[in-house]
Amino acid sequence: MHCTLRPWTMEDAGPLALLCSNLAVQNNLRDGFPYPYTKQDGEAFLASVLAADPQELFSFAILADGQLAGSITAYRQGNIHRRTAELGYYLGEPYWGKGIATCAVQQFCRHLFATTDLLRIFAEPFSTNRASCRVLEKAGFQREGLLRKNAVKNGVVRDMVLYALVREE
Repeated sequence: MHCTLRPWTMEDAGPLALLCSNLAVQNNLRDGFPYPYTKQDGEAFLASVLAADPQELFSFAILADGQLAGSITAYRQGNIHRRTAELGYYLGEPYWGKGIATCAVQQFCRHLFATTDLLRIFAEPFSTNRASCRVLEKAGFQREGLLRKNAVKNGVVRDMVLYALVREE
């Protein structure tokens, strides 16, 4: 499948709710992500993205063959880490295993390095989320370490893996 990125619109709220109200998707995301995910949750997310400082929050819809497939976002860090951003992404379950996430991560990171002063983009997937770890590896990210007992998700203490991609000099 072909993937493209585009800016979010408020019209994405309904399709976003259909993709996100899925426990298989939710189990690999942070707890701030509501379940079940409603159209109102989508509207709140989209309103916050559209109102955000475009040099602090970078967020795009991921399309697969023209259909909304997921989300990709980077959050600029602060203070001495102001030229670093944390990457987060997800796809709806029907789009898993088709190379879409790798395509989106590669496009997004190229865009960020070309249009911002960021030096480093990092991600911290759960260590059990092998598919996401593989996406990052295929997109050129380097594994920097294991963050032991770094999170509690669904009542389970979880390890996370630190991956990073740095701007080439």
